[in-house]
Parts: sequence; C-alpha cells; structure tokens
Amino acid sequence: MGRHSKQRKRRSLRPVVLSSVLAVGVVGAITAAGVLSVHLRDPRQGTSTDTVAAVGSAPTPARVTSAGPSPSATPSASPSASTEAEPSGPLNVAQAGSSTDGLTRQVPPFAPPDVKLGATGTAPLNSESVRVGALFTGDVAPGNHFCSASVIDSPGRNLILTAAHCVSGVSSIVFVPGYRDGTAPFGSWQVTKVYTADGWQNSDDPDEDFAVLAVAPTDNLRIEDAVGGNPIGVNAAPTVQARLYGYSDSAEKPVLCTNVTSREDAFQRRIDCPSFSNGTSGGPFIDSATGEVIGVIGGYQQGGDTEDTSYSAYFDHTVADLVARAS
Repeated sequence: MGRHSKQRKRRSLRPVVLSSVLAVGVVGAITAAGVLSVHLRDPRQGTSTDTVAAVGSAPTPARVTSAGPSPSATPSASPSASTEAEPSGPLNVAQAGSSTDGLTRQVPPFAPPDVKLGATGTAPLNSESVRVGALFTGDVAPGNHFCSASVIDSPGRNLILTAAHCVSGVSSIVFVPGYRDGTAPFGSWQVTKVYTADGWQNSDDPDEDFAVLAVAPTDNLRIEDAVGGNPIGVNAAPTVQARLYGYSDSAEKPVLCTNVTSREDAFQRRIDCPSFSNGTSGGPFIDSATGEVIGVIGGYQQGGDTEDTSYSAYFDHTVADLVARAS
C-alpha cells in the first residue's frame, strides 16, 4: 500500500467558497473552543454572508499518511539552474526558541542544489530547508511526526501551509521547522487555528486539499521572524521546475527532489520524485525560478498512492483567498 489508504473521488469543478476552522491545539491558557466557518466571495458571484457554528474537540488522530510515487517518464524540458530563486526573508536564528544538541543555528544561505533531476536525497541545511518542518501531535521525538508543512510569507508572519488531509480530525498540532534527528533548533510552534476551503470541509474535495495554519509565537518571536517565509504562488504554469520537500515517517531528516512538474488535470499538478513515502504529505512544491510555493503534497490520492509520483491541488485564487482570510 502506498501513502494513502483510499483514493478520493475526483471532481471536474471545484467549489470556491472558503471556511475558517478553529483547531484545538493551543499553548498555555489559549484553548480552542469551536469552528468559525466564513464564506468568502467568489469573483464570479455576488457577496455571501458569514456563518458561525460551534463544535466540540476534535478526536485524537491516527497516523496521517502522505503522498506517493509511481514510476513515469521524467519531463525533458526544464529551466536552467541559474534561474533558481533564492528564498527571501529574515533568518533570525539567534532568537528562535531553545536549541538542542546536534544542529547548529549557523544556517548557510540557500544555493540551488546541484543534483540530477528526479533524484531524491537528504535536504541540505540552508535558509530554505529550515522553513520546511514536521508536524507532531505528541512529544517532539523521533518517530512521532506525521506530516510535513512549511512557513509562508504573510502580514502577521505567523502562518504555515500543509495538506488539508493532514489536519482533518487532528488535535494539539505542533510544528517544528528545520526538524532533524529529534531536535527542534528553531523551537516548537503550537498551531492555534486551521483554515481549510469549504470544498474540503463539505466533501473532502481533492482539488482543495490544502490548509493554512496559524501558530502562536514562541519566546515572543513570530515564526516568520525566526526562519523567514516563502511567498505563495498562484496560477503558475503546469510545467515548471520545482523543488519538493518532505519528512518521511521512517526518516528524521527532510528529503529533497528537484524535477519538472506537469498537469495531471485542470486542478491537479504532479511531479515524479522517488522515495516520498508516508509522512511527506503537506511538503511544499517550490518553484525553482521564483521561490514561490505552488503546491503541497496532497490532492489526488491524497498526494499519490506510490512513492515515486506526488500530486498537489492546483493553486489558484482559492488558496490566495484562504491565506488572506488567515492573515
């Protein structure tokens, strides 16, 4: 069996109404009391009204599985490595949470990886890879992470991005950017709110398998001030060179693969990268030319039913609206 236990029904049309969902993981006196469902306006429709509904605590989750691969031909066309964009934003490693032994805070600047397209290996430690992290529901310890996520640029400097199927029914989520070998070199960040699109909330629509999560400050520091954040890219071309990151359940370091994406259908992007197994769901697709996040492992088959091909819901105005709402 691949990263997912079942395949989701694929839809030809995607809903565009959005929901804001209040999750239940909090720090100290902060508690999650319910769900706020906010319906936003589709540019093609009139203004809708806001609705509020209270819910109880989410059940304790089972291990969430991740995206997958099945061998297929690697696209031949790709942009030159010289066009790869360096991630922007501050890297304030001197203040970012408590450090543990084994990983220095002296993070090298990002440099385009000199690797063969379609090959997967351990992600180097640099200013881009530390923006990617692992999600936990218990102790931050080897074997406890269940999905992947990444820090995105936002006005509040407090948002991360993952797959919606990673956080469905999950409580007390903690995000650890730059996680390696059981260490949290930039601290642990408690998720306080989860925002998902209405299509996912209503029918687990794979075309809306993405989630924006707000996190509380750690040591009075916002997460983007600690490690920086990647901008969201919408309406990117189906065929672009991208870097794919994720944390496998069976590994304690992030993996990285660079390859050319292709269109799976109107609202799904795919990439052929080996060894992206359970736990890599929610890992970002980063456009090599722009440094923008243009997808997360998820969508079709919750990201893929083999370890060699990964999918993402296509990022259009629905994602942009969701980020704006979370901001």
